[in-house]
Amino acid sequence: MPGRFNHMELTLPIGGLEANRKEIAHFYADLFGWDSLDVPILGQIGLLLRTDPDTSQFILVTEQRVHVSSPGYDHLGIIYDTREEVDALLEKSKGWQAMDDRVQIKEYEDLVNGGHTTHAFYVKHLLPIWFDVQNQEYAEGAGPERSWTFD
Repeated sequence: MPGRFNHMELTLPIGGLEANRKEIAHFYADLFGWDSLDVPILGQIGLLLRTDPDTSQFILVTEQRVHVSSPGYDHLGIIYDTREEVDALLEKSKGWQAMDDRVQIKEYEDLVNGGHTTHAFYVKHLLPIWFDVQNQEYAEGAGPERSWTFD
């Protein structure tokens, strides 16, 4: 079996997590349904954002003197089964943006490449990377032979 991603650590400047911990946890819980846990690590209390109760996929947020800086469109892709799910998350993101101008959104036209269409938008809030929220659609017979499933 090939290796799989299970986590990513994102570092914020000293004070950046403590100043925004509750807001980060609330935003990503509301938008993506992620649970948050305060976890002791390396002499501090990090914020673990997990996608499932088994913590099989998560983002760990910590504070570091030398922290990540991503002024471009560095991102982590999150895939959904339907374009309707993506559209609902875009609308929810816009609702957040109306309340908090720190929520950034980048909308895209569908990217069509032969029998494959990517329907996506980017969202960023209080973390140093964007999240690419997307759905992959395939014409009949154009899809991958294998696909990932979560049981």
